[in-house]
Amino acid sequence: MVPVPFHFDLISPYAYLAWCTVHDVVAPHGAVVRPVPVLFAALLDHHGTVGPAEVPAKRRYVFVDCLRTAAHLGVPLKAPPAHPFNPLLALRVAGLDMDDTTRRRLVDRLFAAVWAGGPGVEDPDVVGALAEEVGVPDAVARATAPEAKARLRASTEAAIAQGIFGVPTLVLDGELFWGLDSLGHLERRLAGLPPASLGELEGWLSRPPTARRPGAPGA
Repeated sequence: MVPVPFHFDLISPYAYLAWCTVHDVVAPHGAVVRPVPVLFAALLDHHGTVGPAEVPAKRRYVFVDCLRTAAHLGVPLKAPPAHPFNPLLALRVAGLDMDDTTRRRLVDRLFAAVWAGGPGVEDPDVVGALAEEVGVPDAVARATAPEAKARLRASTEAAIAQGIFGVPTLVLDGELFWGLDSLGHLERRLAGLPPASLGELEGWLSRPPTARRPGAPGA
């Protein structure tokens, strides 16, 4: 099975919707999703950007778009108890040592706790109970240990090193597929279609800017 890393943060509704659909996209092509928890806030800080929830008009649009998309996909979607919220503990729990089947079941439950009408993932008792359900004992205590904190930090730093700036982002043969709407492109790559021409991309990237918005990075 070809592993396809799925970089996610539970704070993202698009990551939830992608998680609910990506397995059916990759499985027919002999691939399997490998969930990689990362801290979205750290990605934003590194790249000098803000999240959609930090821009009121964009926050409203994202929720409208996600509700429309969920209805189209037939995926349950409910308002979370709070948003934005602190996902750190749940992400660290998701990164603990466990087998692939258990990790998928745990990520299922964590996403559902946020986006499918659950109680959220900020309460350690809730997170611990969800982990216990899938066979991960003492998850909260283990997730607060330095090793678990370092593991999430390392996965986030590795994502940044690959050029990842948002969630969800999947990686196949070094090519990034960002966002729910990139799953079709990922499926075509898995089917054997060639990647975008890197030569053409370099030509695009080499175009010099002739104007900069005041206050923008590099201005």
